[in-house]
Amino acid sequence: MQFRQWAKRILKLAFLGFALPLVALYRLFCLIDPSETTFQAFSQFVSLIPGKTGVFLRAAFYSLVFVDTTDEMSIGFMTVFSHADTTLGRGVYIGAQCNIGKCSIGEGTLLGSGVHILSGSRQHDFSDMDVPIQEQGGVFEKIRIGKDCWLGNTCVVMAELGNQSIVAAGSVVTKPVAAADIVAGNPARKVRSRLQN
Repeated sequence: MQFRQWAKRILKLAFLGFALPLVALYRLFCLIDPSETTFQAFSQFVSLIPGKTGVFLRAAFYSLVFVDTTDEMSIGFMTVFSHADTTLGRGVYIGAQCNIGKCSIGEGTLLGSGVHILSGSRQHDFSDMDVPIQEQGGVFEKIRIGKDCWLGNTCVVMAELGNQSIVAAGSVVTKPVAAADIVAGNPARKVRSRLQN
């Protein structure tokens, strides 16, 4: 292993050590208030740490809080997560100012800046005109983003993305995208498949 790789590994282990008290505090607050608002508060806090320090601390914190998640990832400045029920694969890159809901993101997937992954398209029920929308509830789904995908800047994703798919910048995905498909627009539609020559 090269010196640079060793140095990076040692640095990551140090940040895991720094993150442990923060994770312990988070777990303590969860005993007092087990709702998602506790997790969201900690996610907002770690999102505000700038530079490489923030990247390493976020990787350490989320690797200890999320299920099946390693610290081999990069999460940009001011990116927040709204649900602790999230899984990030090895090598995931998430740009700055993203808002990530309940999801699973596969290995090697890249998210540009300002990407929003919502917890499905049924988070808010609005069928009863006599009840305010915020009181009608909704359903949160865990959205699966496949491996080796690319989500362009400011796209919004509300449905599953197959492995190696691409979402063009600014697109709004409302329906599942098949593996290796390239989609664009609002609502996003298939442009072509990456399997085509």
